[in-house]
This record gives sequence, C-alpha cells and structure tokens, in this order.
Amino acid sequence: MAEQDGGTNAEAWRAVRRQIHDEVCTRAFDPKRGTFTRSYGAPELDASLLLLPNVGFLPPGDPRIVGTIAAVERELLVDGFVLRYNTDRTDDGLPPGEGAFLACSFWLADAYCLTGRIDDGRRLFERLLGLRTDLGLLSEEYDVSAQRLVGNFPQAFSHIALVNTAHNLSRARKPAEQRAGS
Repeated sequence: MAEQDGGTNAEAWRAVRRQIHDEVCTRAFDPKRGTFTRSYGAPELDASLLLLPNVGFLPPGDPRIVGTIAAVERELLVDGFVLRYNTDRTDDGLPPGEGAFLACSFWLADAYCLTGRIDDGRRLFERLLGLRTDLGLLSEEYDVSAQRLVGNFPQAFSHIALVNTAHNLSRARKPAEQRAGS
C-alpha cells in the first residue's frame, strides 16, 4: 500500500476496504434467495455468515442480513441447533452427518439479539445452557439424534461463544451492536 511521509495512507486502505465490501456484497450475495453465501458463486451457506453484523460488515437490520439469518434457519437449523454447513452437499473429506456446532448456535442467538428478536435469542441461549455437563462444560458439537455432546471436549470456541451471548443478552448496549455501529 502506498505510504506518505513515512506513514500508511489510511485513505488508500479505506478505499480497498470499500472495494472488498462492494465485491463481497455483489459476488457473495444471492439475490434470488436473499442471502449471503459461503463463497463467490456458490449456493451453499456457512454459519459463519451469522457473524457479518457482529463485525460491522452491515447493520443488523439490513435486509441482506435478515435474509441471511432466515436462510440459515431454513437450511442449517436442525432441531433448533445450527450446523456449520450442510455436510451432505459439501465435500470436506469427512463423512456426512456431523453434529451441530454449538458456537454456531450461539451465533444465531446473537443474531436474534442484534435484529431485535431478544426472546428468540434468550430461548436458544437457555436451551444451549441446558446441554452443559454438571461441571458447566460444553463440547464442540451436539448430536441431535443421539442427544449428546460430541466432538472436541471441552471446546473453547463453544465457551467463548457462550460468554459473548450471555454478555449480549445481559447488556442494554450490547458489544456486538457497538462493533456493528448500530
């Protein structure tokens, strides 16, 4: 990037940021389904799309964010828990049928909070809390059909997501909203 007077040209970086933002909004958004997708031109979703408003990519009330949340609910929600992605349609080298990622389910609770669906967020959060062991620990995933924790245990990402969601639900001015600029 260009430097001026020994420093970084901040405006040049802002221009690159705007260019990337515009490209993602154009090439990773499926207007027919009203959702962002996991990559350019691919129809598949990834639950990490739920983090777009948390990092300030777009405001929580933007119709593209609301549509993405709805698409995740339609395509990645299994018995109230969120899959990271559809393992039946994605060749990741592993057999299909992976459990629901608990961090992703907490991300959905955060998305609910950000879009004003506080009661939905709280209900999902409380359901996720009910999965903890007697020591309060969570694994990486939850197997809906076997109704048990699976995967790496204990899982730091699940616990970090739990803390973030608890924080978002308990504060009038939520940190995710501050980062999102709303």
